Amino acid sequence: MSVAEFVAIFGEVVTLLGVIVGVMVSVSKVINGQKCLMRTEMLRIYYHNRDREEIRQYELENFIMLYEAYKNLKGNSFIDRIYEEVKKWKVIT
Repeated sequence: MSVAEFVAIFGEVVTLLGVIVGVMVSVSKVINGQKCLMRTEMLRIYYHNRDREEIRQYELENFIMLYEAYKNLKGNSFIDRIYEEVKKWKVIT
């Protein structure tokens, strides 16, 4: 392999790595945005029903699905306490 070929291959590898890093950063930002939206929706459901400590069945199902997705995306434990509280509420069908 000549020096010119090595330099060409090295340049292509560096360019490819730059693209991969850019994609990874973009995906990370999308994941963070999704977590923020999920957390916001869970908090909206929580504060909407907190005073009565009652929750409609569809809201509870949505809350649980949001919580599971949030945790699968490595969401922090902030919402765990709220999740445990919501599970104790009376479910209205």
